[in-house]
Amino acid sequence: MAASVQLNLRSFKAPFNLKPIAKQFSRPGRIRCAATTPTKRYSITLLPGDGIGPEVISVAKNVLKLVGSLEGIEFSFQEMPMGGAALDLTGVPLPEETLSAAQRADAVLLGAIGGYKWDKNEKLLKPETGLLQLREGLKVFANLRPATVLPQLVDSSTLKKDVAEGVDLIVVRELTGGIYFGKPRGFGTNEKGEDIGFNTEVYSTHEIDRIARVAFEIARKRRGQLCSVDKANVLEASMLWRKRVTAIASEYPDVELSHMYVDNAAMQLVRYPKQFDTIVTNNIFGDILSDEASMITGSIGMLPSASLGESGPGLFEPIHGSAPDIAGQDKANPLATILSAAMLLKYGLGEANAANRIENAVLDTLNRGFRTGDIYSTGNKLVGCKEMGEEVLKSVDSPVPTAI
Repeated sequence: MAASVQLNLRSFKAPFNLKPIAKQFSRPGRIRCAATTPTKRYSITLLPGDGIGPEVISVAKNVLKLVGSLEGIEFSFQEMPMGGAALDLTGVPLPEETLSAAQRADAVLLGAIGGYKWDKNEKLLKPETGLLQLREGLKVFANLRPATVLPQLVDSSTLKKDVAEGVDLIVVRELTGGIYFGKPRGFGTNEKGEDIGFNTEVYSTHEIDRIARVAFEIARKRRGQLCSVDKANVLEASMLWRKRVTAIASEYPDVELSHMYVDNAAMQLVRYPKQFDTIVTNNIFGDILSDEASMITGSIGMLPSASLGESGPGLFEPIHGSAPDIAGQDKANPLATILSAAMLLKYGLGEANAANRIENAVLDTLNRGFRTGDIYSTGNKLVGCKEMGEEVLKSVDSPVPTAI
């Protein structure tokens, strides 16, 4: 395992924009001087959202500020409402002002959206609709979801240690096409007069080719293995998917391509997850498989994600939900959001050194035995969201990183 949470997502040349970031931070109760006068300035739109979202975003914001002060980077932050919070405030899940602020920013960091309060809303007034609108508005089509079993947390996995140990994979999910966006869709009645609901799984050559190239580029920078997941034995959209991914493979002779049906892939992720390096798949399959892969690591509270487009700001968020049952109780695990901030630096802003500081700080904090409830085991120190954040700040600021 590498000595930082690199997750084998090293910088790579991809067919989407990998931009650079922004502000100086003073730790509470102490005065900091920046290592250098800020020479880089970036604007970040923060979307705290609902449930535990505001708690984890607050922690990640503090980490970004401190890292910026140490790296000579200045951040400006703008917090905007989204999801249920926006519904309560404005009546819609994604106000135009929020989308505009996101589009103008250098990068967007999202907490979490949703909750029981809005579950019975009609579709257009659900928090999740705002998230789909945001992805569409930012034109982010490539969702990167790494899943790595850290040696410090291997015992937290629900799988046997010999199965989980050493797992290091990434799911590249197509984000703006497929059944979530396909038309026609809606409700109606059939010839028997029964109510029906219908959705359309549709992909064009362009949509498949661009996500395939992203996945091949990532696989090239990892271990050179790409598994394309589809259901080509049944679905016409998957038949085209397999045809196009196979065609794009000719551009990447150094990457070994394999294909797997989605039902088998779901089984193999549990049976022998170490066989996977890079997985590329469509929107709905990626949604399901990446959540399954996250639990191999021990907790969904540990995993970040990045959503990138051909240009414009990227969207970075933890893959966990809003967890309304523990919201406001200082029980949330902020590490997935902190690591999403690291992905923001690395893939959204091109600030690899700053990203490495955060990744190393997270590992150092885990090495020192600090755990939130979702990853706690006997012999470690149980802490809340705020204290975990403070310990990460200490590790960021540590002159000598703890040996791994």
